[in-house]
Amino acid sequence: MIIQLKNPYTYLMLLADTLAVALALVGAYALRFEFFTDPIFYESAFNRQMPISITVLIPVKLTLFILFGLYRGMWRYTNLRDMKKIALAVLVSSMFVVSFIAYRYHFQGFARSVYALDALLTFGLVASVRIVVRVAFGYLQPGSISADEVHISLRQQRTLVIGAGYSGERLFRELKSDARSPYQIVAYLDDDPKKHGRSLHGVRIYGPVAKLARAIRKYEAELILIAVSKIEGAEFRFIVEACEASGLPFKKVPNSQSIIDGKVSIKELRDVDYADLLGRPTVALDSSAISLYLENNTVLITGAGGSIGSELVRQVIRFKPARLVLVDSCEENIFNIQMELKNVHGFDEIVPAITRVQDERVMKKLFEKYQPETVFHAAAYKHVPLMESNPWQAIDNNVIGSYTVMNCAHESGVKRFVLVSTDKAVRPTNVMGTTKRMTELVMHAVADKSKTVFMAVRFGNVLGSSGSVVPIFRRQIVRGGPITVTHPDVTRYFMTIPEAAQLILQAGTQGEGGEIFILKMGTPVKIVDMARDLIRLSGKEPDSEIKILFTGMRPGEKLYEELITEGEGIVDTEHDKIMVLRNENKATYDFFAENLDEQIAQLKTIAESHDVETIKKALQRIVPEYARQDSDAVV
Repeated sequence: MIIQLKNPYTYLMLLADTLAVALALVGAYALRFEFFTDPIFYESAFNRQMPISITVLIPVKLTLFILFGLYRGMWRYTNLRDMKKIALAVLVSSMFVVSFIAYRYHFQGFARSVYALDALLTFGLVASVRIVVRVAFGYLQPGSISADEVHISLRQQRTLVIGAGYSGERLFRELKSDARSPYQIVAYLDDDPKKHGRSLHGVRIYGPVAKLARAIRKYEAELILIAVSKIEGAEFRFIVEACEASGLPFKKVPNSQSIIDGKVSIKELRDVDYADLLGRPTVALDSSAISLYLENNTVLITGAGGSIGSELVRQVIRFKPARLVLVDSCEENIFNIQMELKNVHGFDEIVPAITRVQDERVMKKLFEKYQPETVFHAAAYKHVPLMESNPWQAIDNNVIGSYTVMNCAHESGVKRFVLVSTDKAVRPTNVMGTTKRMTELVMHAVADKSKTVFMAVRFGNVLGSSGSVVPIFRRQIVRGGPITVTHPDVTRYFMTIPEAAQLILQAGTQGEGGEIFILKMGTPVKIVDMARDLIRLSGKEPDSEIKILFTGMRPGEKLYEELITEGEGIVDTEHDKIMVLRNENKATYDFFAENLDEQIAQLKTIAESHDVETIKKALQRIVPEYARQDSDAVV
């Protein structure tokens, strides 16, 4: 409906606007005729102009106010958008009135300046009515306030907010609108010198973060809220260190993109975690390009219940696929992601397939029955020490399983196939990395003979994924330590799970056949530094309260990882976080591609022998850069 006829307050607003329009016209005449002291007013305007103007102005303006939707909103939440709507309604209505007077009376005997003054006064008075309503509701919340609520308001924590930008301003508005908010913002801190000494909603911006200690003393603060969105890891680390040094509890406001996406409210504060210190910037996705290959299509995801696979599922449903075929060998994983899709995201077009990717008969039937257009292959064994002691499983799952899925995709005419790879495939020193490198070779060999667009995406460690050090460190901290680190100099690349999944989707738009895409991982992180950061974030002191114990390198591990190997050149792509390999070792590809089926069959036979020495020799024959290490097998 154009107007809320059943709402009694609508009629009060109509009456208020009627009075405002009439008063604006009278005020315009008063200003034009020197507050009615000019004799000309009584000679012409009083008897002729004013009656005609009032007769025309009031109905025209109120009609256009209704058409412009000025009576559909909740006036207690009047904002800048409503002000723009009022300005447009006043402008159009004034143009109607002026056009009518010009057409009907040719402005004979009418003062033209009155209508310009009338428009300005009308906007000011009509806007003021709504501002008064908003202010009144701000001071007098509807309903009575109980004694408990009064007690809560008296116990508000005096809060300093770091960040006087978008997140900080929105945080103030949301907290102010909540009568039960436990936070009272007493001052802001921001490193932008242009903001220093100014105020935000009447709250002073005290100075930079370096003045945190002084601000705490001056404002007797009890809590710190961090409300910064776009910030690099080093800058955020400085803020966290300042907060830790202050001794006050501190929390972080969700990032602005999560708020815009509707995932969280700005009031859902949380503790700072390691992903914040990592400072990975938000990924900018080409949504239209991703939609072209996902929207209304059937998408098959292997390893769909794992850390990367399940996040791929969450990202894919944003692009409205027709159906998801979820493949995983773990019953619990499939059940969990299925329930999340149905109960949290409201997505029901799911085919839950509990099977191993090596099961050729089941995989062929899945491809034949559901005819997926796109496949994301995330299923893999990726724990380095476990695969060192179970190398046959690494071959069976990572190589044989991947070949099975790729072959099914080729035979069923899948349009696009994205393989999830790892930086451990580069100059591998372990079985897991070598089998993932072999999977890249398989992908390239199958791509050469197929119309399906195959590609691989190679990246480093993912925070919070299965086997990630972060949850292990957290459990060790909860137990009181020690935290175990293999070597004081070991470094790794890290990115967040959502970032990895989003970039995998983006890379899927760029493949033409056989490429290996590299995700930009930023600066590698020292694992011992990560351990110390996590200890501090838990409120403890490293080395004194929580010890760090160096245990020595595990079988197959190396001090640092690489994203490319010798002879591989990388070039940038259209996306600033994705690169692609060039000048790859064609001889290695050609060697593996020759008699591919026979090569796979031999590997399968070797894996079934469970002979570690034979398995590692076979891996080194196919991947010459594999620097094999001796290790004990479980059998």
